Amino acid sequence: MTKKILFIALLYVAQSFAQDSLNRPFFTGSLNFSLGLNENYVLFEPDDDEYLIDFTGFYFRTGFGYEFQRKFAVSINAGYDYHSRYSVSAIPTYGSLKYNITEREDDAFFVEMSYGKMWRPSNRYPDGNYYGFGIGSQFSGENRWNLILKLDFHRKGIFGFKNNRIDSLSFGVGFSFI
Repeated sequence: MTKKILFIALLYVAQSFAQDSLNRPFFTGSLNFSLGLNENYVLFEPDDDEYLIDFTGFYFRTGFGYEFQRKFAVSINAGYDYHSRYSVSAIPTYGSLKYNITEREDDAFFVEMSYGKMWRPSNRYPDGNYYGFGIGSQFSGENRWNLILKLDFHRKGIFGFKNNRIDSLSFGVGFSFI
């Protein structure tokens, strides 16, 4: 009797894994906004029309990848970055590795690391490297669409800036289509 129960339980577990798509391709996109401290802000000056926090840039990203066993995902991405504080545009192309720390159904809390090349559309600055690290949450939606909220650190190697790079912290809203 116990062998039959064990066999039925094993069959049930195998069937549930077979119905769940553990390995799957996906398409992703996001829009990030970067904020920074305003260098022109003076404390206790109410009439200077300046704010303590200032908009410093936006980043648009898109890519495609493959998720393995709902824990790891790799992707190839490209985007457009604009730093309004410096009037600098960049086109990063990079690979990402994402690890889901926790997941419940299709919701996940994750960390993501990125590395790649950053291209400059003008000759004012040379091309450089791109590095990224982020944490975020993915919330399952309807019809295979998922909402993604992220906090990212970006480092772009651009000669001519302090330490020959631009570092930024951004907040992002995105999606994934599985």
